[in-house]
Amino acid sequence: MSNCINSGIRKIFIMTQFNSFSLNRHLSRTYSFGNGMNFGDGFVERHVDTNADITVSCVPMDDSRASDYGLMKIDKTGRIVQFAEKPKGSDLKAMRVDTTLLGLSPQEAEKHPYIASMGVYVFRTETLLQLLRWQYSSCNDFGSEIIPSAVSEHHVQAYLFNDYWEDIGTIKSFFDANLALTEQPPKFEFYDPKTPFFTSPRFLPPTKVEKCKIVDAIISHGCFMRNCSVQHSIVGVRSRLESGVELQDTMMMGADYYQTESEIASLLAEGKVPIGVGENTKIRNCIIDKNAKIGRNVIIANADGVQEADRAKEGFYIRSGITITLKNATIKDGTVI
Repeated sequence: MSNCINSGIRKIFIMTQFNSFSLNRHLSRTYSFGNGMNFGDGFVERHVDTNADITVSCVPMDDSRASDYGLMKIDKTGRIVQFAEKPKGSDLKAMRVDTTLLGLSPQEAEKHPYIASMGVYVFRTETLLQLLRWQYSSCNDFGSEIIPSAVSEHHVQAYLFNDYWEDIGTIKSFFDANLALTEQPPKFEFYDPKTPFFTSPRFLPPTKVEKCKIVDAIISHGCFMRNCSVQHSIVGVRSRLESGVELQDTMMMGADYYQTESEIASLLAEGKVPIGVGENTKIRNCIIDKNAKIGRNVIIANADGVQEADRAKEGFYIRSGITITLKNATIKDGTVI
């Protein structure tokens, strides 16, 4: 959304799918702008200049991840002449190309012998209507159904995107991309004054930090952190980390609301767990979803290296070795995961 706004694209329609209430709320509260800007250089401009029916944004891709994407071949003008959705085996090898066509050096082209679709498209309006209403009215997916067929029937161009981009379609890729923001320097920079980052204002106070060790971390607004250690981690809004807590390689999503000190004291007196992370709890390689209640003396480390597990009744899953505590889950005092 910020990329669109910074490029002067203000008429935006968003189609949301399942579990979309919080996303719809965020969009409606955050993005309300006037008109009056023009398109900047880049993606849309190339679409117009080449008189294309469809333009597909693409990135060079290496062997290790190529089969996860739609791959294309292009001619010298940038026109897509072949498109294969997530090919495997011999079909994958057949999609290798000389990516110096995209302007890569011979060394970079050798490392990235594929052209991968980002799943981001610009359509000529009449072309889109023709495809959806008449030619492919029963199709449900652009990448696997519409684009491969359209390549042979329409003028489809490729646009090389040469800035930061990551596919976050899996738990691991989502986790890795977020934690990469804590690195110095990060691959993606939020703080460029020329391209401001637009998000929903929450009107929260600054985070309060008492005797904490924080290394390579991002701390959001409105948190309470007491005598804890946070390394290579992200701490979301309204998070509470009590004394002795250690977070490492962890993404904590935060909380939707606060609990007062009296509410917290009452919960603890009743043997219940308040929102946040309790005293002396150690957490590594974990995604902590919103409003999670993690008790005292808990260890979340996946010491056995389990790759996949479904423990919804116990408040967590494991995906690709990453432990995920569920939204609103309660992890009782002394639990070891």
